[in-house]
Amino acid sequence: MACKSRTRNLQVFDTQLSADAVEWCPVPLSHNILACGTYQLQKGPEQAGADDVPHQRIGRLYLFEYRQEGPLTPPLTELQRIDTPAILDLKWCHVAVSDDPVLGMATASGEVRLYTLTDGPGRRCLKEQTSQSVGTECLALSLDWSTGRGESSDIRVACSDSSGCVSVLLLAGAGLETTAQWKAHDFEAWITAFSYWDTQLLYSGGDDSKLKGWDLRMDCSSPTFTSKRHSMGVCSIQSNPHQEHILATGGYDEQVLLWDGRSMRQPLSETAVGGGVWRLKWHPTHPHLLLAACMHNDFHILDCHKALEGDGGATCPTLASYILHNSLAYGADWSRLTPDQPPPGSPEGSPRRPDTYLAEGVGHLRIQYESPTASFDTSLEDDAGQYIPEGLASAGPPQPPAPPSPPASSTMPLPISSLLASCSFYDHMLHLWRWDYWTA
Repeated sequence: MACKSRTRNLQVFDTQLSADAVEWCPVPLSHNILACGTYQLQKGPEQAGADDVPHQRIGRLYLFEYRQEGPLTPPLTELQRIDTPAILDLKWCHVAVSDDPVLGMATASGEVRLYTLTDGPGRRCLKEQTSQSVGTECLALSLDWSTGRGESSDIRVACSDSSGCVSVLLLAGAGLETTAQWKAHDFEAWITAFSYWDTQLLYSGGDDSKLKGWDLRMDCSSPTFTSKRHSMGVCSIQSNPHQEHILATGGYDEQVLLWDGRSMRQPLSETAVGGGVWRLKWHPTHPHLLLAACMHNDFHILDCHKALEGDGGATCPTLASYILHNSLAYGADWSRLTPDQPPPGSPEGSPRRPDTYLAEGVGHLRIQYESPTASFDTSLEDDAGQYIPEGLASAGPPQPPAPPSPPASSTMPLPISSLLASCSFYDHMLHLWRWDYWTA
């Protein structure tokens, strides 16, 4: 039985500065919290002799709350904005620290900063907790937490920087301590990531086109492996939190590679995505779904099932693409909420339903991208932005839709509805969108 896939925009937010990182909070009771980071190169004064004046890299951190309160209320509400040094990466710790979610930030000032999410007057807010420098003459480019599978002891942060170094920081009390730092790459170390299944193993990727592995129990002067399979800089790595040994990597060579960490000589699969792969994110509940931010070629959701099941040479087909950004696709993340799920703390029954708002507005057509046929489709929506099932606009009172029949052969339970956020650089835009996948 055929499946259909559709993406739809829910909200657009102008971040004013170039947006390059977006992260949903993974901690229970805070799944409706979204952080977005920005980066802007501010030129020095235009005057005689000003060529020697260094450019300043400035940034801003935005905090949002996802709500579903009514047909005229945007789903994202801005809670806070904090001016910071330029932000290169953001990652939430996967577990609460002293009962509070903690957000990590990699900055252009060469620091890792930690912010605690707290309950402020009338709304939640971030408060800076601590910071640690990884170098005075470098930019902190990426970070990752050792908590990807919910481990709450020995919490560590790995950070890569523009001098080619990788640092490991231990969260001790309210502060960070550097436990290891070494030269990992000849040029910028664009990315580093823990193996979520064995957090003594660390991966890094650099502008030298090399993917490397490190064992923190050993002398990090020598990697456990070096792969040159990527033909250009390696800038995205993520360990699969659902399936042991599985690693996804991407680079400027426009390839997404899947690996079995026990055998790094040859990838399990290689998929061309048509743009440099800046970020990769595994779905929080579906082990085979991978989100790719592909710089010059938008955002794509890949189905990695066949490749992960040992189908040698299998590529990962694109199930959906989000093409409404007008600039470099940099930041992207899955929410652990579904689009129609009540956010934490909201009353039961608050999720929007098509039959709730049909009487309050007139249906209108919206053009939306339908994948994987690469064609455009139209659907009728009400003013709340909800789907109006076919025939409902002219029929009598709305009836609940019948549940779709399962496909004859399915690798994952259907239907799937996912809530996502993405951001693009030069047009400084944050998009909230949904993806629906169902049987036709």
